[in-house]
Amino acid sequence: MNLSGGVISVIGAGTMGNGIAHVFAQHGFKVTIVDVSLSQLDRALVTIGKNLDRMVAKEIIRKELKDETLANISIQSNLIEGVKNAELVVEAATENIELKLKIFEELDNYTPKSAILATNTSSISITKIAAVTNRANKVIGMHFMNPVPVMKLVEIINGYATDKEVTDTIVDLSKKLGKVPCVVNDYPGFIANRILMPMINEAICSLYEGVAGVEEIDTVMKLGMAHPMGPLQLADFIGLDVCLAILRVLHDGFGNPKYAPCPLLINMVTAGKLGVKSGEGFYVYTAGSKDFVVSKRFQ
Repeated sequence: MNLSGGVISVIGAGTMGNGIAHVFAQHGFKVTIVDVSLSQLDRALVTIGKNLDRMVAKEIIRKELKDETLANISIQSNLIEGVKNAELVVEAATENIELKLKIFEELDNYTPKSAILATNTSSISITKIAAVTNRANKVIGMHFMNPVPVMKLVEIINGYATDKEVTDTIVDLSKKLGKVPCVVNDYPGFIANRILMPMINEAICSLYEGVAGVEEIDTVMKLGMAHPMGPLQLADFIGLDVCLAILRVLHDGFGNPKYAPCPLLINMVTAGKLGVKSGEGFYVYTAGSKDFVVSKRFQ
């Protein structure tokens, strides 16, 4: 299978969706971003433009490539119109199983029968998503890392029925995007989040139990383990609601109490303290600035 000249549809114009669209378009693919919200679509184009400007300023790309990239992107609020000619769809909607199943049922109806359907899910079963379609052999996980234009890894997840030809196509495609593909199998959390989320959860438990403070926990992991970002700051960056959702997938999928989310994490999400996206999590973030301080709740 060859997608080198194909049309790519990206479902969802949020942080991950616009990043995925950016990368495809920058590498010469025609991309349609599909989202029910026109304002979200407009924001996605603005974000992509700003990220490209930053790359031009750092001399990572030429200005001409910025213009070519933006010319490769179109937006569409109607799902049927947005996917009717797609050779590959990458779904990047909210990490919600019911929403994803509904989207894939619709994609199966509205895309060409030859199209590959990929999901950017970070934890939800590819096999379960594929089961609501009539093309389980053409459904695969394509889990990009955030920020997509910067991070090299693409975790590629085979569902139970995914054809090897489809996997090989997505591996080759990821390489064309300048990414490093890693193929894994479909078990809760895959590899990235099966290892990462228990670490983040343990850091939250350490805070919850009074073992150390926010800055101390993050400093130990940054300086002692050479992590570029401490686990609590990383949780804020990912979104505490997303961390909680993934831990629940792990807990439900394995039935092992070691994956049970920390009560502090549950309380913070319930209170709407979701990290960077809400302005406060373990740290408080200043809008429009890179400045942040430890939340008063933990001082």
